[in-house]
Amino acid sequence: MRVATIPNSDTSALVYAPIGRDAEIAVSLLKEAGVAATAVSDIASFVAKLSDDIAFAVVTEEAFRSADLRGFSAWIEAQPSWSDLPFVILTNRGGGPERNPAAARLSEVLGNVSFIERPFHPTTFISVARSAMRGRRRQFDARARIEALDEGERRLQTALSAGRLGAWEFDLATGELITSTTFRSIFGRNATEEFSYTDLLATIHPEDVDRMQLAVRTTIETGADYAIEYRTIWSDGSVHWAEIRAQLYRDREGKAIKLVGVSADITARLKAEEHQRQLNEVLEERVAERTRKLEETHARMMAEVNQRESAEQQLRQAQKMEAIGQLTGGVAHDFNNLLMAVLGNLELLRKHVGEDNKAVRLIDGAQQGAKRGASLTQRLLAFSRKQDLRIDPVDMRALIMGMEDLLKRSVGANVVIETHVPPHLPLVSADANQIELALLNLVVNARDAMPDGGEIRIGLDEVHQSRPEGELAAGHYVVLSVVDQGQGMDSETLRKAVEPFFSTKELGKGTGLGLSMIHGLASQLKGDLKLTSELQRGTKAELWIPVSTSGAATETGVIDMPIEIAQKAKGPKRILLVDDDALIAMSSADMLTDLGHDVVEAYSGNEALQRLGDGSEFDLLITDYSMPGMTGGELAIAVRDIVPDLPILIASGYAELPPGVNLDVARLGKPYTQDQLARELDRLFADRI
Repeated sequence: MRVATIPNSDTSALVYAPIGRDAEIAVSLLKEAGVAATAVSDIASFVAKLSDDIAFAVVTEEAFRSADLRGFSAWIEAQPSWSDLPFVILTNRGGGPERNPAAARLSEVLGNVSFIERPFHPTTFISVARSAMRGRRRQFDARARIEALDEGERRLQTALSAGRLGAWEFDLATGELITSTTFRSIFGRNATEEFSYTDLLATIHPEDVDRMQLAVRTTIETGADYAIEYRTIWSDGSVHWAEIRAQLYRDREGKAIKLVGVSADITARLKAEEHQRQLNEVLEERVAERTRKLEETHARMMAEVNQRESAEQQLRQAQKMEAIGQLTGGVAHDFNNLLMAVLGNLELLRKHVGEDNKAVRLIDGAQQGAKRGASLTQRLLAFSRKQDLRIDPVDMRALIMGMEDLLKRSVGANVVIETHVPPHLPLVSADANQIELALLNLVVNARDAMPDGGEIRIGLDEVHQSRPEGELAAGHYVVLSVVDQGQGMDSETLRKAVEPFFSTKELGKGTGLGLSMIHGLASQLKGDLKLTSELQRGTKAELWIPVSTSGAATETGVIDMPIEIAQKAKGPKRILLVDDDALIAMSSADMLTDLGHDVVEAYSGNEALQRLGDGSEFDLLITDYSMPGMTGGELAIAVRDIVPDLPILIASGYAELPPGVNLDVARLGKPYTQDQLARELDRLFADRI
């Protein structure tokens, strides 16, 4: 008779029925039901074919009576935690487990057993097989989830190692402290030493113990996140600083059960901060000494002195801003590299989670957070004048007119925007996207300065600067102005307005990077940002942008390449990827491999040159710029001598390569997405056709 097909039968069953036609009948019924099945003739073959991928086993009761089951029992015991292989035992009539002690003992040995008394109806057999298959598929699902969790754990450990973070967990009920190797090293312990919570308290500096324990109690009582810095004393007597962060976990009844967190050794950072503080004190002492001498001279030369004081103040401010700019630029560059690895891995992971809605939601949340971090680093790079800009001739009048709707939606109904732009203005040399962002920032700042509403005036004007003034060289400029009727700023606030992270807004409503970003953008464009303001009389912001020496404005948009060229540009390529940071190299290599390319990794310029010098052929070289020993620019120059026609793509978080590095290579700003990387590769290979 015809039996129903078992759904999703993409795995096989194993049949061991050495006597009679039971094996032949069972295999035939399973095959007709859509289940692949293999029959074996002896216990050794049966054990040899057992594996984690077997769906279930069909065995006759008598097959086990006189067989040596030691190897079989060992396999049963050695199953992984997720596995409990289903067995379908064919017994004789009246030989079920209720009346057959031998059959009952099989249940004890095999565990997951279903009995069918012979002779059996095919429908009954298939029904039992279907149940076994469903149960096994649930086990396979559990295996997949366990493997996914293991992979997530490995990625977490990689991230913790890359950030030199030590993981720990403290059980509030038992007082047990579980720590990673990195965590122990932060407290001067090696991986094999015992390190209990009592040991932890013993390493903390006596002056910091009470403060640490109070912070722990506060977290347990209030649920607030735990964050503290304190000194630790190692066994050699040296003093170090540790930063500890944690969150409180509760059970379903809301009872606090454990603290879970990470730690970092911040000794080097605090020493650097102390060194910087001392340098600042020395600088302040020198400035104070210079000021004292100037004041002594003031009585004799009241008039060339006023000018000197002004020059000294500008110099100090410029030095301060330059120092902060270098610091923030370096931090932003390093953070860009970390975000590169995070965003790349999340983007690839997103493709492989399938329909797991929770995983998709978690990945999307992580991507949004990482992208906000990338946006923050772009603002830091803008302030430090190291932002990656695309300079083109820009029509400021068209830019403002095109943003009118966006600006009006951004300020709300109680703020009126008035735009005054001349019909004819010269083009400016700028990055249109960054100018749009700067204008939006200025308008939003103006709106926030008028909580009760008011008018914002946006204007354009052409100005000729006859002589150098401050950061402005002599020449022609277009000035974009934004004027509000808001609260205004006093002189001290106005002086600090463009400093990074300075904000008059309440906590959580501003990063303090908006004006500093615009100031950095203006400096990169060889222009200036000028602010004038009075309390209760509003603020005027002027962005001075140099007039372009080029011709027509460049239209933005993607240029479609001919179909024939696009098809030739597609297809797998052999790519040499060079980055001294293994974490970033791994992320970029995964993105390229996912695009179908063959990737060879090198972790230094010298290693890359060895790859190219041994006769290996590549279609493209992708290299980071900032690498020890040999920079990406130096590598590109050396590669030109070996393979003159090899396309080269330099990835960097900085806007400009150092002076003297004049290379005909493609550029890609960090962090980049897989789509951005793919588009750049398409353009490069299309250009080679």
